[in-house]
Parts: sequence; structure tokens; C-alpha cells
Amino acid sequence: MLRRKDRPLVMGVLNVTPDSFSDGGRFAALDAALDQARRMIAAGADIIDIGGESTRPGATPVGEDVELERVLPVIAAIRQISDIPLSIDTLKPAVARAAVKAGASMWNDVSGLTASPDSLATAADLGCDVVIMHMQGKPATMQDDPRYDDPVREVFSDLEARATAAMAAGVARDKIWLDPGIGFGKRLEHNLALMAALDRLSALGFPVLLGVSRKRTVMAIDPTAIDPRDRLGGSLAMALFGAAKGVAAIRVHDVRETVQALKVWAALGAG
Repeated sequence: MLRRKDRPLVMGVLNVTPDSFSDGGRFAALDAALDQARRMIAAGADIIDIGGESTRPGATPVGEDVELERVLPVIAAIRQISDIPLSIDTLKPAVARAAVKAGASMWNDVSGLTASPDSLATAADLGCDVVIMHMQGKPATMQDDPRYDDPVREVFSDLEARATAAMAAGVARDKIWLDPGIGFGKRLEHNLALMAALDRLSALGFPVLLGVSRKRTVMAIDPTAIDPRDRLGGSLAMALFGAAKGVAAIRVHDVRETVQALKVWAALGAG
């Protein structure tokens, strides 16, 4: 399992979709996606997370064939220029299987391996690292009316149960990552409670992936940040807060800025 001792890993987001919330369409063409991968590698990304289906609030699902046509050429092209670890961001076991065969070494599943009856068995069979994320509902409707009595207890208990199910299915414990799913079926107050308790999630013994880049949480705190590209300051604040709480990796759009912020944060701690 890839880890750093000095600071969290930086996972660069590479959405090869026409409708992702922040950069939809910018990297849908193969050449554009490869150029973006080169930029993220040069900026210091530790992992690149490739997604061919948007999971933003209200997103419409796409077919397996469409998703494969989007992601496989990108994986193959990156593998021609770099051995950087690649993650496949997908709900579909068949897409995960094809992506790992093509060169990915991590499966990032926003459904927490619940989207398909084959998800758990596929994760076990692939033997790659797998990110189990919490999401209440489905992307198309998850933000309609999310409710929790105790978001920290409910989300963390669900993640622990999903990790236990994964291990029972044959996934090695040291391959499992947890992600609290900030913004996935959660209101501002839920997200803030989960952020404050990230150290408790890390204490479960699994590395934690935190995805807060350009999220609507920033706009909920600062209503002037309507454009996702205007949320860099808030994204960095949450990334550094997560780092202080012990997360193992941070999933981001702005790789260079996040790497720099984490380097300075680590140096300040060392000093």
C-alpha cells in the first residue's frame, strides 16, 4: 500500500467526462487528458484518479461501454509515459477489472462496493487497493434531502461494516481505504461534523482518503465561491485540516497548490 510518512499523499483528479461538476469536458479528449496527467505528475501528484462517469449531485449514469471507452485509452496512454500509480473511479466491477488489467492499481468506489452484487467478489479477486466511500443514496438524488440522527456515528459505523464485509469476501485488510464521502448525501452540518471527527475515522486502523476539492461545502461557508474554480482557498484549508487529523491521502483538482501547501505544513510541523 502506497503511503507517505511526512504528509498525506496527493491524488490528482482526472475526469474524462463531459459533465463533471468542476472540469466537465476539459479533459474528455485523449490528448487533453494526457496533457493534464503530465501536468499533475510534474506538479508532484502521488496518484492519478481517473473517472469516466460523473458522480456529482444530479448526475445521470452512463453505460459500461461508454465508461470503458472513456477510461481505457487514457490509462494506456499514461502507462506509456509514466509508472505513477493509477486509480479507477467507478461503481462498476467490470470497469474496475478492465482498468486494473490496463494498469490501474486502485479501485475508488463511491458506492462502498455496494453498487453491484459482484463488487465485493471483484475487489477480492483483483487484489488491488480499494477505496470504500460512504454515500447516502445515489448521485442523482443524494442531495435532495439527506438526513442523519448522528452523522459521525452512522457514517463511521457504515464504513466499518463495509470494510468488514470486504474482508469477509476476501479483500486483504491492508488493501482497504476509507472515505467519509464529504458532500455525498450530506448537508453542511454533516460535512463539518465528519471533518471534525476525521481522527476517529483514522483510528479504525484503515488509511483515510479525503475528497474535499472544490466541493459545495466551501460555497456553503463562503457564498461568493459559486464557481468551483473559486474554491481553492477553502479546498486547501480543508486539506490541511484533514492532514492534521491524520488522513493518508487527499483527492484534489489543484495538485500543484495542494502539494506546496502540504510541503509547507510538513516543514512547519518538523520545525
